[in-house]
Formats: sequence, structure tokens, C-alpha cells
Amino acid sequence: MIKRTATASLSMLALTLSPVWAAANNADAKGGTPTFHRDVLPVLQQNCQVCHRPGGANLGGMVAPMSFTSYDEVRPWAKSIARQVDARLMPPWHASPDQHGIFANERTLSDEEVALLVSWAKAGAPAGDAADAPPPREWPSHDGWSIGTPDLVIDMGERYFVEDDVEDQYITFTTSITKEMLPEPRWLKAVEFRPGSPVVHHIIARPLGGIAPGNDPTVYNDGFGTLIEPGMEVSWQMHYHKEPGPGTGTWDFSQAALRFYPPGYTPEHVVMNDGLGRFDFKIPPGDPHYTSTTSTTFERDTLLLGYTPHMHLRGKSARYVAKYPDGSEEVLLEVPRYDFNWQTHYEYPAPGKKIPAGTTLELTMGWDNSPENPNNPDPTAEVTYGRPTTAEMMFGFVSYADAEPGYQPSPDQMGVNGRRRGGREQIDPEEMKQMLKERFGLDWDTMSEEEREEVLQRLRGRRGAAGG
Repeated sequence: MIKRTATASLSMLALTLSPVWAAANNADAKGGTPTFHRDVLPVLQQNCQVCHRPGGANLGGMVAPMSFTSYDEVRPWAKSIARQVDARLMPPWHASPDQHGIFANERTLSDEEVALLVSWAKAGAPAGDAADAPPPREWPSHDGWSIGTPDLVIDMGERYFVEDDVEDQYITFTTSITKEMLPEPRWLKAVEFRPGSPVVHHIIARPLGGIAPGNDPTVYNDGFGTLIEPGMEVSWQMHYHKEPGPGTGTWDFSQAALRFYPPGYTPEHVVMNDGLGRFDFKIPPGDPHYTSTTSTTFERDTLLLGYTPHMHLRGKSARYVAKYPDGSEEVLLEVPRYDFNWQTHYEYPAPGKKIPAGTTLELTMGWDNSPENPNNPDPTAEVTYGRPTTAEMMFGFVSYADAEPGYQPSPDQMGVNGRRRGGREQIDPEEMKQMLKERFGLDWDTMSEEEREEVLQRLRGRRGAAGG
């Protein structure tokens, strides 16, 4: 039940009613017409107030524009709430119902909860008896950081003005984690980014990670982490996106909050990341069902931790499939309704999903370049890879860890794409070129230095750093 402050359209509130609304006309709650205090408020507390409250969660720049903590706040939005939940647009969750109950951060309402909210709105949104209300939900205050009080807050180094005429702009800032800020190496437990402006579309801040619209903060399960060292440079790759025009310019000063494990602690599992994708797709004009597929193979027993599919405005669907050494297959994640404004990271509960050595992870993504896609900027264009929002991308980020407790991959064991190379000393340059050619359709030798750096930054994408 969240709206993006800058780019997500509030026109969703005007969606037409579906059969659930009509079916809920006669729905009863606890033997009578549902009331706010007795029936609706508990649902909002459990499912909506994490964002819809003063100081609510900031999900990659997505901030709820209204609070749902009291009857007076909720009453004007009753019909809009009903329409949103009826259409399954809120809470924002785009995985297939076939994966219900699999991911730890699932945001869904039951059919009964949807019917209750719709029935309440249809009945005129009665308040009921305030004595029936549950106690107010207490939300911890950590200066606006949902991960708790940070051990360290860093920033992009300078305030930056995004000019009036900008529609899409990429710019990189570099800052350092000094010894004064971090006297000794520490293992990262959680990181949360705070965009400094509503025109921030995404941040990729290696080695900390990043955000895109709809991302939750990164909180590693106990025993999983990433090592941060004094002197480490943080590269802030910023993507600004807005409507150009007079008076639209704005300042940005984005930050990141870090929480560490206690000094001296070493987690059993090092979190790593891979970016599956292709750069050589060509989406024909008007094509409503174009797809592209790529894959990678894990050479050691692995714990899969989560997935972040990323496309642009024509993105339609994403599908992750595990192909096991015994010949069997399993759909790990199906996203039939990809939404550019909600680039969710689908996260497993601890300790993740174990897959055996030799498992191939296959990614298939689909686009709708037809006039029927209301977000399509130009259905007459052939669409290829590009950084602007009006172009397209294909990235399926995967976070994972080695299944062996205590396994510490060295930097030389981390491939160019962040995936360990089965214990090899170092990835061979020719092997890297072959991988880029086979998996992404790229010819390293003919690429410019800027193109090479762009590719490497994309392939090093961290959890939530969807890019583009």
C-alpha cells in the first residue's frame, strides 16, 4: 500500500472494480459488517503500516504518501484501498501465487483479508467501537533508518544538482571509508540506502550494494555477511531520472547506513552475487511477447539467498529455473507481472535454498513492446540494450553463498561477475571474453573503455543494485 513519491502514477487508484468487490457485498466479518477498529485496523497494522505511517519505510525511494494509523487518516482512502487490494496492486508483490510462502519478505493479503477490506469500504467504511481496537503498533525510531541505529553513515561525498533539462543522467562519485571511520575490518550485517532526492532512480555503490525502486534494505541473516575494510573506496554510480523542464532541477545528497557484526566476529558464509543477463537482445516493434534466455552453472554446492529481476518500462515477466545434475528442473521464481516501479528482491529465509554442484540456473525474461503496454514509450521502435529508461535492460541478479561453512573465497576466486570460479586461482582473460560472448553476446575486443567499465559495473551488481 505504497506510492512512489515522484514517478509512480496515482492513477492506479482509479482502477475499475473486479468481481471480488461484488462478491464482498455480502461478506461478513465476525458475524456482522466489518468495522475499522475491530476488523480493518489489525490488517493495516500487520500489512500496511510498515510504510503507511509517519517515518515509514523508504523502499528504494518509494515512500507512502499517506498514513494509515487512525480512522480519520484511513477513512478518505477506503475505496481506493479496496480497489488497490482487490486488483492485487497493494501490498506490492509480483511473484506468482505458485511461490506463496517461499520468500521471507513476501507482501500479500489473504483472500479473506481482501474481501474484508472491500466489504468494509462497500458498507461505507464504518468506524465501529474504538474500544475494539488493538493497541497501537509500536515502531522503533532509529533516526529514520529501518535497520536500526547505524554503526556508520556514509554519503556520496558532495551535494549534486540535477539540472532542469535532465531526463536520464548517469554520474559516478567516489568516496573512501577511512581508518577514522572504520579502524579495523568489520563484517557487514545490514546496509540501507537513503536517496537524497526523489529523482534518484537507482544507486549502485560497490562494494556495499545498492537500491532501485521498491528495494528493501539489505539485512543479512545471522552467519552471512560481506567484509568491509578501512581504506575501501565506495563507487557511487547514480542514475537520475525525471521529467525534464523548467523548475524540475533539484539537489541530491544520498547516504547509506551500515550496521556491522561485533568486532572479531567472522560469519560462516560470505555473501556473493551474480548478474545474469544479455546485452544482444533486439525487441521487434509491436512485439508483445519477446523473450530472451541466459544461464550460468554453479560449480560448488551453493545456498541461493535471493533474486532481483531488472528490466525497464517494457519489462513483462521473469523466470528463474534450476536445472539439476540429475536432469530434473524446478521453477525457483516466476514473476508474471513485472513492474518497473517495484524492483523487488525476493529473499529466502535462512539458510537459503541449497542446490548441488553442477546446477545450472536459467533466466528467461519477457518484454511487451506493443501498443497495449500503457508504459511503452514507443511501440514502433526496435528496442535494444541501453542505459536510458526508454531503452531496455536484462539483468537477473542472484545473491548466494557457498554451502560449506567457513568457506572463504579469496578475491582471485571471485569471477568477473562475482561468482566464484570453483577454486581456480584467477579467471583467465580469454575465458572472461568467451563468457561475455556466450552469455551476453559481447565482443570485448571491439568495446570502448567506457563500454567495458559499464559492463563490469553491471556484472558486479550487488543485491538490489538493479541499475538502469
